[in-house]
Amino acid sequence: MFALVAWAAQVQAASAPDAFEQANQLYERGQFAEAAAAYETLVGAGTVSPALLFNLGNAHFKAGHVGRALLNYHRAEELAPRDPDICANLQFARNSVPGASLRPANRWIRWLPRLTLNEAAFVAAVALWVWLGLLTLRQVRPATRKPLRALTNLVGLLTLLLLAFTAANWHLRRAGLTAIVVVPEATVHYGPLDESPGAFSVRDGLELGVTDTKEAWLQVTDATGRTGWLRREQAVLFPVTASPAPGR
Repeated sequence: MFALVAWAAQVQAASAPDAFEQANQLYERGQFAEAAAAYETLVGAGTVSPALLFNLGNAHFKAGHVGRALLNYHRAEELAPRDPDICANLQFARNSVPGASLRPANRWIRWLPRLTLNEAAFVAAVALWVWLGLLTLRQVRPATRKPLRALTNLVGLLTLLLLAFTAANWHLRRAGLTAIVVVPEATVHYGPLDESPGAFSVRDGLELGVTDTKEAWLQVTDATGRTGWLRREQAVLFPVTASPAPGR
């Protein structure tokens, strides 16, 4: 049984590059919807990488699915936040959505996504262990207390800054849910009922903050602060791994 499982894993790993290349060929031939479906199959099989998500975003954008393109650019950017092509395409897709850039991003957080969450946590952990090592050394060898005092204080301050940076990075990426509209046009209602009056309309690709959920509905807020309820199937949520809060 173990040999069979290992053989199946090797076959799947060997076939993934072929499937990726076939999807690329569909894209090159201008069959963007078919290419997107092929890339989605790879993602569904667990083959996730910045290149795959980037190509999937490109295929969706070319096929006219701006919202799904934005979702996959976001996912690619999470894995490779310093990739200039991913950042450029993400911004280009955002700029193509009317009303998406009404509120400028906070200047103080623009530098936060330069590290992934894993990278930020690793750097903070290294600094913490260095600081603890210096504290231990000063206790074990009292003669080093005075010479190492300034260095210990400096590393301690750096550790606090890195921990704060990691927390801010997590909050930016994971603390809040974003609903990305994936239908050509949708109505945001005043209440979580189809019979509720419409508050405003949204288009494919518009990113909305999620403040609450209720059964098949999402309470969303747009860039101008307008709030209402959007049907859940009309949007995709990012981060993908996040779970919406229980409906009330």
